[in-house]
Amino acid sequence: MNKIVVLFFLIMFVIGTDTFLISPLIPTLQTMFGVRTEVAGWMMGAYTLGSAAFALIAGPLSDGWDRKKVLLTGLSCFAVSTFLCGFATDFWTMCLFRFLAGVSAAFTAPQVWASIPTLFPPAKISKVLGVAYAGLAVSQALGVPIGSLLASGNWSLPFWTIGIFSLLLAAAAYYAVPGMKPQGLQGAKPSIFKRYVPLLTSGTARGTFLAYFFVHLGSSAAFAFLGKWMTDSFHLSVDETGYVIIFLGLGNFLGSLCGPYVFKALSQLQTMTVGMFVVIAAYIALPYVSSVHVVKALFFLIFAILGILFPLMVGLLNSLNPTIRGTISSLATSTMNAATTFGAWMAGMLYSLFHGYSAVGLFTGICLACSLLVFISSGVLSTQREKADSRAESAT
Repeated sequence: MNKIVVLFFLIMFVIGTDTFLISPLIPTLQTMFGVRTEVAGWMMGAYTLGSAAFALIAGPLSDGWDRKKVLLTGLSCFAVSTFLCGFATDFWTMCLFRFLAGVSAAFTAPQVWASIPTLFPPAKISKVLGVAYAGLAVSQALGVPIGSLLASGNWSLPFWTIGIFSLLLAAAAYYAVPGMKPQGLQGAKPSIFKRYVPLLTSGTARGTFLAYFFVHLGSSAAFAFLGKWMTDSFHLSVDETGYVIIFLGLGNFLGSLCGPYVFKALSQLQTMTVGMFVVIAAYIALPYVSSVHVVKALFFLIFAILGILFPLMVGLLNSLNPTIRGTISSLATSTMNAATTFGAWMAGMLYSLFHGYSAVGLFTGICLACSLLVFISSGVLSTQREKADSRAESAT
């Protein structure tokens, strides 16, 4: 089982690296392909658009199929499409290959989240979820900066490296991950839309997913044009921007490790409220900072808190209906990537229209405030507290 934990960590690491890799490369690719600032964000948005659209199909289908086969197919296609990004000759071919990589990721990442409750006992599920999420955090701390350093020599190298490594992970998964055939669904044709009915008819579920959308809308907008802002305001090169992003990833990684201890000291509602308020204030203040060192410190703080909050949000989503975890995981992936697609587009428009990062920071703060309000009003935090109290009473 330890091999599977490491494997899931590495799969999320390469997917996270590939998702965010475009951000520090935008200035280079924008110049090379000759595209305007307001449309450059689509090189990131094409990936998330593909992932958002096809995750809606991947989740319900994977609930009726062997998750191992879906994981292997998705990861192999992800490897090939990412490798092809290194051969893009213009803006549109880059968007096409990024779109295909996003589609492949839509069939891969949800299988990791949905497989964990199947393969591990209840006592270990939260820890393994934290390790898998740490893969995303480390991708920002190490994967994206390493990609930036490789790109300083040749912009294609990061894509080729991720593609080859992903193919090796697919081979490892073939031997390490056991088959996970659906229980009670053999011989039945999976109905894609019917599996969303329990989520669409639940006010708590609708509110939780809407709140999840808002938090990714804001955070992705802030991240999408981070590289552009670093270049314009602080005159940093691609590799120097990679060093700044290290602090984002280190904060995220630290937060994901500290999350379980925070949850013991504070309730979920307290954690969400305090964390969101601090992050909102930091994002609004960030564009007015004139020192790169202070920027690094603020990003470290922001992503340390987000490293605590995101696993909490994923746990809230997975608890909505344990019988359709694949559907929930894929809808969460689709929601996240739809928000990232729109966020990257909004960031480009705001950055171009207001000539800088201040409008992006304000937009992020507003989105996070909306997310907090919807999380509270949905009742999901109260529901989880009642479940925890019920388990405590049962134990006594």
